[in-house]
Amino acid sequence: MRRTDSRAGGTRAWLAACAALLALMTASARAERGAVAEPARPFPELGRLIGTTGVTSLEGAGGGGLVPWALITGYGSRDGFGANLHATGVRTTDFSLGATGIGLGIADRLELSYQHQWFDTRAAGARLGLGRGYTFEQDIFGAKLRLFGDVVADQDRWWPQVSVGVQHKVSADRDVVRAVGARDAAGTDFYVAATRLFLDARLLVNGTLRLTRANQFGLLGHGGDGHDGYSLQPELSAAVMVSRRVALGGEFRARPDNLRFASEGRSFSAFAAWFAGHHLSATLAYVDLGKIANQGRQSGVYLSLQVGF
Repeated sequence: MRRTDSRAGGTRAWLAACAALLALMTASARAERGAVAEPARPFPELGRLIGTTGVTSLEGAGGGGLVPWALITGYGSRDGFGANLHATGVRTTDFSLGATGIGLGIADRLELSYQHQWFDTRAAGARLGLGRGYTFEQDIFGAKLRLFGDVVADQDRWWPQVSVGVQHKVSADRDVVRAVGARDAAGTDFYVAATRLFLDARLLVNGTLRLTRANQFGLLGHGGDGHDGYSLQPELSAAVMVSRRVALGGEFRARPDNLRFASEGRSFSAFAAWFAGHHLSATLAYVDLGKIANQGRQSGVYLSLQVGF
């Protein structure tokens, strides 16, 4: 009984935190609409527009909630560096995921990131034969390099910002992921991303192509008894700046289906991102992660906080 009460209390606290964040976003947008409009402009000392670092994606890279963008994290200019610390929580119908990590942007050219994830199976763990509350863990080491282009569109700059990246994922549950059919407990994703911000329309669009063998974002290893090779998966994002500090958008992410014991599909999100300044941002989203481990479609709430410079 104590365990059930604790879980219910945790759910109430989670929902209260999401409601408070949503209220802050709404108040910020209303305050800006009531104020004298001023054009978006770079921080004088940093040379980066608010929001042009993105937030922190599910795997630690700068971008949206589900998808890495071509943007380099941190508000450092091309003559400096920026960094962030981030924490993310996702609660779906049957599972919970938490993550913490750090990102470093160097000269608006190179991004390095590290993230640790833990995936709580809650009651579904018993149904899967793992034991109630069994927790998968993995470490993700990321790097992203901006190749060319500029995120801000104008008549003299037609190309989007284009970056390439890698994410090396290492599962702490080698025996379990191999038991469910995964070929490897560690693996590397490769991706290319193109991002463009249209200031007049206050619209940001991003397209990412990922070469991957990851099962359930790498939490269930890489490759499988159904399919073991790399596959190319598309990822898309779009966001509208409803004020200088609040963005609304959505994301789509395709994923490979490698394991025979459980099919894997696509993920979607609808998000609101709040940029309190260049030191703090927060993202609140509804996510649909598709089918996970034969437990049906998993949808729920995503909350991410980022602090940095």
